[in-house]
Amino acid sequence: MEIIPAIDIIEGKCVRLTQGDYAQKKIYNERPLEVAMQFEDAGIKRLHLVDLDGAKAGQVKNWKVLETIAGKTALVIDFGGGIKKEEDVNIVFNSGAALATVGSIAVKDEKELVRWFTVFGADKFLLGADVKDEKIAVAGWLETTDIWIYDFIEKYINHGVKQLFCTDVSKDGKLEGPSTELYKNIIQKFPDLHFIASGGVSNIDDLHMLSDAGCKGVIVGKAIYEGRIKIGDLKSL
Repeated sequence: MEIIPAIDIIEGKCVRLTQGDYAQKKIYNERPLEVAMQFEDAGIKRLHLVDLDGAKAGQVKNWKVLETIAGKTALVIDFGGGIKKEEDVNIVFNSGAALATVGSIAVKDEKELVRWFTVFGADKFLLGADVKDEKIAVAGWLETTDIWIYDFIEKYINHGVKQLFCTDVSKDGKLEGPSTELYKNIIQKFPDLHFIASGGVSNIDDLHMLSDAGCKGVIVGKAIYEGRIKIGDLKSL
């Protein structure tokens, strides 16, 4: 199982939110490149970079941070937040991301996203699914749809998506443990999917539990920044 640290960016700084709430913001480092290089030094190969300004504005904002990290490290970066137009996708790839992370557009404009798959290749996208009670949540988690997570995944696998991460919004940023049962159910239904867990990881034991559940990767954020998981400990997984 691959450990994928998350760096969330507001105004060029590394921050974390609790349950997606911009009012519950904590700045961890003014220089995201430093954080990325620490991860790389620990043997990490991949990074989940989130443009929170972009997510709020509806267009990519912090592409310079992406460009800097991509230019100064060998990390495989997936970048998301504010990717609404094809122009945004181009900015993300031109700035050095290996994958474009998409979420809301998959719910709100399937036709446009599938067109991007045709232009760029479906394997260049990491699909994010925010879930509440097994239903897809959108709009910064304020709005729960009636779309069942399993139907959503099946549809996009049929469109060629290979990688997906799932965040249980009730768990994110709270360090209360991940939604392992939900993830087991998804992996059982879609054994060929490169499934990545996200949200709720609080310690090394959670990582072992997710690995045992069959997750191919796990996105870890707050637990690292709060010192619950030491960067050096990630080498041993």
